Amino acid sequence: MFSAFVRAFRTPDLRRKLLFTIGIMVVFRVGSFLPTPGVSYTNVQACIAQSADSNTLLGLVNLFSGGALLQLSVFALGIMPYITASIIVQLLRVVIPHFEALHQEGQSGTATLTQYTRYLTIGLAILQSTTVITVARSGNLFQNCTVDVIPKDTAVTIAIMVLTMTAGTGLIMWLGELITEHGVGNGMSLLIFTSIAARFPTALWSIAGGAGGVGKFIVVMAVVILVVALVVFVEQSQRRIPVQYAKRMVGRRMYGGTSTYIPIKINIAGIIPVIFASSLLAVPGLIAQFADKTQGWVVWLTNNVATSSAPLHLVLYSLLIIFFCYFYTAITFNPDEVADNMKKYGGFIPGIRAGRPTAEYLDFVISRITAPGSIYLALVALIPTITFILLGVGTNIPFGGSSILIVVGVGLETVKQIESQLQQRHYEGFLR
Repeated sequence: MFSAFVRAFRTPDLRRKLLFTIGIMVVFRVGSFLPTPGVSYTNVQACIAQSADSNTLLGLVNLFSGGALLQLSVFALGIMPYITASIIVQLLRVVIPHFEALHQEGQSGTATLTQYTRYLTIGLAILQSTTVITVARSGNLFQNCTVDVIPKDTAVTIAIMVLTMTAGTGLIMWLGELITEHGVGNGMSLLIFTSIAARFPTALWSIAGGAGGVGKFIVVMAVVILVVALVVFVEQSQRRIPVQYAKRMVGRRMYGGTSTYIPIKINIAGIIPVIFASSLLAVPGLIAQFADKTQGWVVWLTNNVATSSAPLHLVLYSLLIIFFCYFYTAITFNPDEVADNMKKYGGFIPGIRAGRPTAEYLDFVISRITAPGSIYLALVALIPTITFILLGVGTNIPFGGSSILIVVGVGLETVKQIESQLQQRHYEGFLR
């Protein structure tokens, strides 16, 4: 693998792509530390040091921003508005026929949907930046903080902060597209990878030097390695459905007569169900945040649903992940469309008639595969959290199931892309 890295850097065009990608990642990390105008950097650092734990309501956004949210930096919102916009546009394909028609138009329709996603990203960035600034002004962004992170919260200052954070989100979106076009791998995924991986050294030091000691550190690393191995094994697994194409004459040439397969991953939905479940479970925390904290139902909601270590929260979390696995798989994989395309080009599954029987068979296979895939996703999301709770090292360290899924998934996909470029030049790749 290391020799393959050396060969990759010896290839001029591939080396240029790799260095360009690394440079964009460096720019992204630098922007995560630049404070937004109107924010007192000294007071923010003091609040981070005083707070024993960050607000779990914004924990997911802080994770995808690489810790930039709690620092109220220029890139405070991170890539989260774009992720949310992409998910919303995909879901609207089911509700709005025009969006589905654009999706079926090919490259031109995809470009139009991408433009809609960009506009929606900017709108969500304005909304989320306003929310973050409002929470910061109320003093609820940090716990046990006695100083103001925004000393002069005038209307002009707030408007400049909203504009700066929104512009930062637009710049992140542009940087991700630059990586996709001129670099290696998917730009947005790599920026998420950078945000999560950047917090690993601090988390390791906090476990080994403070919260747990060497013994707990070894246990945490063993659990992380075990989960990483599980994720790699499952993410590389496929259910291959054989497909046979009949021979057909087009003009004077013969086409078809070949055998291939449809690769179906066990986890078709990817990380999306975890994001959906985390976002939905953040709603009770939002309600409790602005309600009267002395009322009984608010106390019960905070202790049992909004707290990430509560048993009821963990049960709801796993059930929501399983539900959204089936929900998102049903949206992204359309058996009728696959069956129609196969029938159009003369393809069929051996032993299954073309058309409606093929769609029913594909739907049956997808349902059977999604069951273990959803359970696997719930286990990966819960095992690190439960282990950290039992060890008493905290639940906000970036070794949760969602973080591991993203890091390993993006790493595998990027390695595959580098490998394909190496194989084009007759070099041995990373994966054997």
